[in-house]
Amino acid sequence: MKREFISVFRSSKNADTYCYVRRGHDWNTLPDALRDAFGAPQHAMDLLLTPDKKLAKTTGANVLEAIERQDFFLQMPEKLDGYVVEFKEKLKRRPS
Repeated sequence: MKREFISVFRSSKNADTYCYVRRGHDWNTLPDALRDAFGAPQHAMDLLLTPDKKLAKTTGANVLEAIERQDFFLQMPEKLDGYVVEFKEKLKRRPS
């Protein structure tokens, strides 16, 4: 896994909720369910992320794997972890 330039956005709807995407990624190409739940993205920072980078709640490897697989990594506070399951179910039901 290589390093990537990543942009981190803060949710306008949910405290302590962040979405990591490749820098320059078109926000409108992300799943509707994610964009609706997340609200207007507020740019927090850009960073050069490597797999061995340790982040506050995850690792660079986890973020990069998620971005490779689904174009984003969603970080949410622990109290909202149940929402992740609900969100993943919505994605599965989404027409391709």
